[in-house]
Amino acid sequence: MNNENLTWKGLRRTDPNRPRPLADSVLRLIWDEKQISRVEIARTAGLSRSTVSEIIKEILPMGLVAEMGEGPSRGGRRPIVLAFQDNSCVILGVEMGGAHVAVAMTNLRGKVLAWETGEHPVRSDPKGTRKLIAKLCRKCLASPEAKGRPLVGLGIAVPSPVDPAMAGHLSPVVMPAWEGELGLDDLSKKLGVPLLVDNDANLGALAEYWWGRGREIDNLAYIKVATGIGSGHIIGGEIYRGATGVAGEIGHLAIDPNGKPCICGLNGCLVTLAGGSALIERAQDLIPEYPHSLLVSKEITVAEIESSALLGDPLCLQVIREAAAHLGTAVAGLVNLMNPAAVILGGDLAKLGELVLAPLRERVRSRTLVSSVTAAEIMVSKLGHQSVAVGAATLVLKSALGDSRLFPAIPAGKKKS
Repeated sequence: MNNENLTWKGLRRTDPNRPRPLADSVLRLIWDEKQISRVEIARTAGLSRSTVSEIIKEILPMGLVAEMGEGPSRGGRRPIVLAFQDNSCVILGVEMGGAHVAVAMTNLRGKVLAWETGEHPVRSDPKGTRKLIAKLCRKCLASPEAKGRPLVGLGIAVPSPVDPAMAGHLSPVVMPAWEGELGLDDLSKKLGVPLLVDNDANLGALAEYWWGRGREIDNLAYIKVATGIGSGHIIGGEIYRGATGVAGEIGHLAIDPNGKPCICGLNGCLVTLAGGSALIERAQDLIPEYPHSLLVSKEITVAEIESSALLGDPLCLQVIREAAAHLGTAVAGLVNLMNPAAVILGGDLAKLGELVLAPLRERVRSRTLVSSVTAAEIMVSKLGHQSVAVGAATLVLKSALGDSRLFPAIPAGKKKS
């Protein structure tokens, strides 16, 4: 069983007439190809034409696939083309950041149809965060882009390790105010859809693999640098979570054992050197050395550091170079250990492009085996600030394509793409 199914909470739609598992595989083939004929399905899947015809009879009433007219002939009758209806349903993907919430409403091809976001102290205010998530989800569903289309599911990306065997459980070490519980079951029930939960960096990796820089790269690492730092890993085309879901906690690698204490109980973790709070503290420390910095007399935030670095501010450039070097130390260890084909940087620092990539790559080159670093291309996310929320929606899509019980009944008037 795909361990993503273990994280579903809430409703599971049941239908005695739902397609057989073989039909699920054909449905996924149609999604993969976008448009395909029955003859091509039979050839690709190794099925008889009569079997394919019976399967298509089961699939068509779902409203996810439609007949789109005749295709080109290869001799004989022109085949009827079947097309997957990307816009037949919508999916909600939620990113819970350390200090913000973002919600993406996508179609069944990962296209963002609506986007809502709001700043909030997520780690310290679970009740307010839950209210904000519900509010932003409702705004997306009420948007003109939703067009009243049925909702498949709700994907949640959390800044915490997630054990697939314990859906909705959050780390009391990383998010103590939440007391171990996500607490979004009521929202799932109100929306009438299942709930799927995973770690934010894992879902950033999934989004890049399906839609971004990592497309067709079966072994990659995605590193999210924001308030916290985490990494998600795709190995053999699947998310790697480890035995209990804590794989990828790169932010808690001890870079400097004599460094500042971390919330995890260790000292000198990467997040204490390159996380959001660390950047702000370092900038504050350097102000006396740079009296003409653009940060002087301003409230120092990560956004101000980034924008000033892009303008060439020497203080901010030093902060970014130092953070990138620390990050490079951790990435070098990851490259030596995992040998990924690509390392994709997301989160706050990614928008700085070469300002962060150049010192990061230099540190990696100096600390890795030649063969490992040659194989790993280090680059920034193509999906930008939407990657994690889109990844949360993609997790729902991936599960539904593997188990069509998760798709809702589509009203006849909503079946056209």
